[in-house]
Amino acid sequence: MKKQLFDILKERGYVKDLTHEQEIIDLVNGEPMTFYLGIDPTADSLHIGHFFALTMFRWLQDFGHHGIILIGGATALIGDPTGKSDMRKMLTKEEVDHNKKEVKDLIKKFVKMDGENPAIIVDNADWIGSKTYIDFMRDIGVHFNVNTMLQADCYKKRLANGGLTFLEMGYMLMQAFDFVHLNKEFGCRLQIGGSDQWGNILAGADLSRKIGFSEGKKIDPLFGFTCPLLVKADGEKMGKTEKGTLWVSRDKTEPFDFYQSWINIFDEDVERCLSFFTRMEVEEIKKLCQKDIREAKQTLAFEVTKLVHGEEEAQKAAETAKELFSGKGLSDNMPTIVLKEVIGKPIIDILTETKIASSKSEARRLVEQKGILLNQEKVLSTTQTITEKDIRENQFLLQKGKKVFIKVIIGE
Repeated sequence: MKKQLFDILKERGYVKDLTHEQEIIDLVNGEPMTFYLGIDPTADSLHIGHFFALTMFRWLQDFGHHGIILIGGATALIGDPTGKSDMRKMLTKEEVDHNKKEVKDLIKKFVKMDGENPAIIVDNADWIGSKTYIDFMRDIGVHFNVNTMLQADCYKKRLANGGLTFLEMGYMLMQAFDFVHLNKEFGCRLQIGGSDQWGNILAGADLSRKIGFSEGKKIDPLFGFTCPLLVKADGEKMGKTEKGTLWVSRDKTEPFDFYQSWINIFDEDVERCLSFFTRMEVEEIKKLCQKDIREAKQTLAFEVTKLVHGEEEAQKAAETAKELFSGKGLSDNMPTIVLKEVIGKPIIDILTETKIASSKSEARRLVEQKGILLNQEKVLSTTQTITEKDIRENQFLLQKGKKVFIKVIIGE
C-alpha cells in the first residue's frame, strides 16, 4: 500500500507542531491545496536551516500541492526577534533588495519553478509597502492584544533582556497579515516553517478569524504546520561550523567545507539528517547507520553536497577528502588562499591571515594545544616561522585539527 504524504513526513521527522492535527492530516493527504513558506532575505544567501525547510516544501510540491515562497522584502526591514537576545542589525533598503535577488536565485535551485505545478515566488513588500502606517494599524493592529503578544516565545527572550523595541513588536503583525493576504489572493490554507515561527504562524491564523468575525463573514480556518529546528546532539543549532554559518552559496561556504561539515557531524545526527536531506527509504537509512556509520556519513555528505552544489562538485569534495585523509597531503580541489611574501613570517600571523584563527591570541592557543599542522606535521612553537623548506611547488598545507584544511599558494 502506497504511503500517504503525512505518514512520510512524520516517519522522516518533519512533524513538530500542528494547529489542527486531523484537519491538517486530511489537507496534506487530500486534493491539491495551496501552502506557503516565508523566508526573510536578511543575508545574501540561504543557510542550512532554510534548506531544511525547502526540503519540506519540495515534499508537499512533489505530492501535487501548490507552493508559494514568500520573500520577506518588508519583514526583513524590521527583523524577526525570534530567539534573539539583542536586536538584529537593521538593513538598508538597498541591502534587502540585493539580498532578495540572491535568495530568489538560490531558491530556484531547490523547488520546481517550471513544468507541472511550479512554485510561485512573491514579495510581501508588494502589499505591505503600499500601506500607510495609520491604515495598517487601523486594519491590522487593532486585532492584536499586547499582553497576549508578550507571552509569545518570540518576544520573551528580548523582553527578558530589557531590549524589546516597538519596531520588533510590529514583526508579528506583518507576518500574520502575510498569511491573511495569501489566503485572500491565492486561497492559501497552510503555512509551513520551523518551530521557532510557531507564534507568528498562530498569529496569522488568529488574525484571519478575527478579521472575518469583525466583517461578519465565515472564514475557513487557516492552518500551521512546523518542522523541528535543526539541532545537533549537543543541543547547539546545526549549521554552525568552525568557520561560521553553513551557507548553501559557494561564495560563502566552499563545496569542500560544505561536504566536510556533514562528515564531521555527530554519529547520533546522521540517521535524522539522511531522513531530511535524502529520499532514501527510512529502513535503508537505519540499516546503513547500524552497519557502518562512516559510510553513512559519506553518503550524507555526498548526497547533500550534490543537492546544493551539483554532482561534479560533490565528487570533487569526496575525492579531496579521500586524498587528504589518506596522507597524500595537498589536493587540487581543497579550499585555497593566495598570500604574498610568507617566508620568515610567524605562523601566528599566517593563521590569522588565512582566518583559521580569528585572532592572534586564538592562534597562539591553537598552537600551544598542538592543534595546528603545517604540511601534516604539528607546529610545536608559537614563534615558528615559514621557511623555504615548508614551501613545496609554491604552496603549503595548513590544518586545524582533523576538520579544517587550507592550501596556501604563494602569489605575486
